[in-house]
Amino acid sequence: MSRKLINAPEAIIPEMIDGFVAAWPDLLRVAGETKRALVAVDGPRYGKVGVVIGGGSGHEPAFAGYVGRGLADAAAVGNVFASPSPAQIADAGRAADGGAGVAMLFGNYTGDVMNFDMAREILSGEGIPCQCFAVTDDVVSAPADRKKERRGIAGGFFVYKIAGAAADAGRDLDGVLQAAQAANEATRSMGVALSACSMPQTAVPNFEIPDGQMEVGMGLHGEPGIERVDMETADQVADRLMKPLVEDLSLQSGDRVAALMNGLGATSQLELLILWHRVARQLAARGIEVVHRWVGEYATSLEMAGTSLTLMRLDEGLQDLLERPCHTPALTVGTLLATERPVLRRKKENREKQDEVQKIDVSMLVRGGAVTPAVLCQMISAAAARMRRDRDMLSQLDGAIGDGDHGVTMEIGWNAAEAAVVPLHDGTPPQVICAKAAAAILDAVGASSGPLWFTALTRAGQAVSDRMDLDGPALARWLEGAQDGLRARGGAKCGDKTMIDAWDPAVKAALNATKLGRSEAAVLRESAKAAFHGAESTKSMLAARGRAAKLGERVLGHADPGAVSTAAILDAMASVLEDQGV
Repeated sequence: MSRKLINAPEAIIPEMIDGFVAAWPDLLRVAGETKRALVAVDGPRYGKVGVVIGGGSGHEPAFAGYVGRGLADAAAVGNVFASPSPAQIADAGRAADGGAGVAMLFGNYTGDVMNFDMAREILSGEGIPCQCFAVTDDVVSAPADRKKERRGIAGGFFVYKIAGAAADAGRDLDGVLQAAQAANEATRSMGVALSACSMPQTAVPNFEIPDGQMEVGMGLHGEPGIERVDMETADQVADRLMKPLVEDLSLQSGDRVAALMNGLGATSQLELLILWHRVARQLAARGIEVVHRWVGEYATSLEMAGTSLTLMRLDEGLQDLLERPCHTPALTVGTLLATERPVLRRKKENREKQDEVQKIDVSMLVRGGAVTPAVLCQMISAAAARMRRDRDMLSQLDGAIGDGDHGVTMEIGWNAAEAAVVPLHDGTPPQVICAKAAAAILDAVGASSGPLWFTALTRAGQAVSDRMDLDGPALARWLEGAQDGLRARGGAKCGDKTMIDAWDPAVKAALNATKLGRSEAAVLRESAKAAFHGAESTKSMLAARGRAAKLGERVLGHADPGAVSTAAILDAMASVLEDQGV
């Protein structure tokens, strides 16, 4: 068990945000209803493209540490290792909007991609031009011919700086995105870990590294790397990190670079300087000029011990943007003149929120079926209770092939769903119940689970929009609607080692049970049984999507956490119907 200086685990994010503002009140403020957008106090400026960055917490000083003049205008703050939700990102986008559009930048992770894209849709619908850009600097996470699949790690440091400088220089939205693309194409990173980190809620290491070994190529969220090797000296580690970066960038004598020797949370400055000493000497020996360098903690993974090295090949354009002045909590470049500070603020319009579901004429809904609105709410509460019970188990499963936060994320999300349906009465249609639960999960967790379950529950409710009560066939349609939503949002198919591998057999079992005239409880029980078998089958699968896809054969023998949680949720819901004898 790890030890952390925190108060209540559920309070860590708001307390950290308050700490950011208390530490840098001259630079940062909180904006938006979600209270998860940290915004530059002197922005936005009329006519300037707004730059929004963001991601999960636990990487401090990223991402909020790069909010200020000349860099990012706002950061959306997610839960630990989990993407911010679309609502949180949209709050950051509105606060950063100066009338010239908003560029949103983030690491290339499934949850971030989905949540930022949903936020883009929200902002575009409000008349704010918005574009997304995913950083892909991790050289070991995919080969060069599939570099668009690479994940983003510490290289975002350079990409965000370049994009922020381009916006500060007055470039339009397309110009800012082009600058970000140029920086991303010129940036490569790689890291090693000596010890794992642990989630604040569980205090259990996300994965194990045996004594005398180190993890090569791990992700920024604490995901296991591509291989384990015997512990090496600082010089050997520096050489191991530098070689693939130089090769992937095709660096030659006479080239110029900017470099970042980054600590992951528990690596001393002494060690980082020893590593940098070797990197600097080796680059010089190759005739490669280091124009700018940073050594320290700039993108961490909680208390993980280890380091990452990032190199960015410089041309005149990138160097000019890199050297453009900025002032943020974590990075100051040059000096900003007092006359450069903006004096105008863009007036914000009041935007009325639209209800998720238009008013429904309940007199037209079909009645008859054991799953009344009250029972459906009980099923959601049972799912929440199961996620509270299974939180640590699911996080440990995820730690083996992911970032170790799945159990925590599911607990937070389903607790929010439960709270959202508690006030609802027995005359609330299932479509409305599902919409309320879906919105609550999305707002609470973000990550990949947020958009997936939001779309699943939304489509499930839409599939039974003609019903007030659910009978067996309607319950099967409800499950099928959820599966359709998951496929539409995530794009996964059977065999990809995702929650679809549990949902597909679950839906088939439910449809078959309805053909046999089985009761509502039997329909859901057969569905849960099939989901458990589907989840178990993922142990023999290679991962085709998500963070586990970067691990190759190392995922074999491990069940997909999303498939396991799906089976557990269906099992909990089936138990509600069985306890009521339906």
